[in-house]
Amino acid sequence: MSENRPFASLTTDFGAAYSGTCAGVMYAIAPHANVLVLSDEVTPYRIVEGAMLLRQALPYLPVGVHVGIVDPGVGTPRRPVAVATGRGDVLVGPDNGLLVPAAEALGGVTAAHYLENPAYRQPSVSTTFHGRDIFAPAAGHLLAGVPIAELGSAADAPLPLDLPAPVVADGSLTASVLYTDQFGSLVLGAGPAELRAAFGDLPFGTELALTWDGGEARAPFEETFGKVAVGESLVWVDSSGRLGLAVNQGSAAERYGLADGMPLTITRA
Repeated sequence: MSENRPFASLTTDFGAAYSGTCAGVMYAIAPHANVLVLSDEVTPYRIVEGAMLLRQALPYLPVGVHVGIVDPGVGTPRRPVAVATGRGDVLVGPDNGLLVPAAEALGGVTAAHYLENPAYRQPSVSTTFHGRDIFAPAAGHLLAGVPIAELGSAADAPLPLDLPAPVVADGSLTASVLYTDQFGSLVLGAGPAELRAAFGDLPFGTELALTWDGGEARAPFEETFGKVAVGESLVWVDSSGRLGLAVNQGSAAERYGLADGMPLTITRA
């Protein structure tokens, strides 16, 4: 990180006002820092969605302190943590799997410490707003030059994100919906490698059949949305390198009634 202008990002499911409060806490401790609110619009409580956003976005941001807060377990025994990465970033947030995919994309976890030291918290810590009282102060002090080890005791390893593994067979691929993006497109827990393992080289335009508990659909495998007519469905590889089911200028989630965590199986039509 630049000693003159350290960089921080903030990603939450809080909405603007609560996220702005957290950013303000960081600025108050490190007024020389550049703090970017990457997103305050993660779907509330959706840890996987937040984790995938961090994994996709952080490699394109400057090396810095990155705060991620999607924390339905706030106030429970889950622990706040700071995670150092091989690239040189420090990720701050709840130890609930949220930070791990991004840490792996940034060169892996090199150290982790729990946020225990009261010197780097607010004087009074609420039971429900650890973003303001624990995570933002820790990030601010890191930006101000406090070493990660000063924040608290070493953690054995951050808790992993529990994602269902895709199931590959000859001619079929089963993957779960990881999350639904803001357009209603369904991002799946599989990528091009699993698609090739199931089908070999799959030309664009190949018609696919998708089935799930209580439903089915047909859609071509295409390179981009504009390859199908407005209102038509497609399977594509999104910008994070994962397969997805979308409707051109529409919502696949609304059309098919699929939700996060639901598995669907893809075969040739």
